[in-house]
This record gives sequence, structure tokens and C-alpha cells, in this order.
Amino acid sequence: MSSSPIPAPRLEPVTPATVDAALALKVHPHQQDNVAPVAHSLAEAYAYGNTAWPRLIFDGDELVGFVMAFVDIQWDAERDPADLRSGLWRLNIGAEHQGKGYGRFAVDAVRDELRRRGAGQLYVTWHRGEHGPGDFYRRLGFRDTGELAGDQTVGVLDLR
Repeated sequence: MSSSPIPAPRLEPVTPATVDAALALKVHPHQQDNVAPVAHSLAEAYAYGNTAWPRLIFDGDELVGFVMAFVDIQWDAERDPADLRSGLWRLNIGAEHQGKGYGRFAVDAVRDELRRRGAGQLYVTWHRGEHGPGDFYRRLGFRDTGELAGDQTVGVLDLR
């Protein structure tokens, strides 16, 4: 008796066939102030071109989330024009799919992609507060840098 392999989560580019499902993805209502909707992220991906790396998270045939990385973006041109950083720009896990490991999978996938591209660190920012994702990122090994990006905490994960 042979058993079928259990589907594992995977990342896929956004395509004409999947864009409507991507746009329909919604996080928990209490998280909506912490993360921009997918439509906003896709507009940024279009505007930023090759520095944005947007991907959909599928489990089998089911769309469960969206993740977008940034690659070699000038962090603070006024302070230090040579400070190029890469990291996690956006993470949206569908409300009904949270708590199942998809967020961790997405962060690991971004980490692997940035390593493949030669990055030494993975940056992320998050809103502080009761429903903010700071504890999630700290559990994954991110540490606070002491910086703020607007009103968001900046975290970093060493990749080497």
C-alpha cells in the first residue's frame, strides 16, 4: 500500500491565475493595522521592481498567505547612502490559517532566498503593541536593533 506524500507549504510567484485570490487574502481584523493589505504590497512590488520579491504561500492547492522580501534597498539614504539592507517586507497569513506554522515557513523561505543571494542579515520591522508581531519575530531569533523605522521597531536576524 503506497501513501501519497503530504503536501508541504510552498512559495509561488503571483500570476494572472492567482492574483484575484491574493487580493482576497485577509488577516485577522485586529491585525489589519499592523500589516498592509496584499493589494498595497503588490503595488509596491510593481513600483520597486527587482528589489521586491513577492510570493504567495500555498499548502497543496490552497492559498494560505503572502510574503514579500526586499533586496538591497537603501535603508536611510540621508544618514548613510551605502547602507543597503535586505529583509522581510510583508507577511500576511490568512485569518483562518494562522497558528499552523505558515508564518515560520515564510520567514524561513525568505531567509533561505536572501542567503542564496549572499545577504548576511535579514531585517524586519513591526508595529509595537498588544497585537503586534514582535514576540513572533523574537521567537524566530530576531533581535531588536534599537532603531525605529517611522513608528516601527527594527529587528535583525544574522544569516551567517
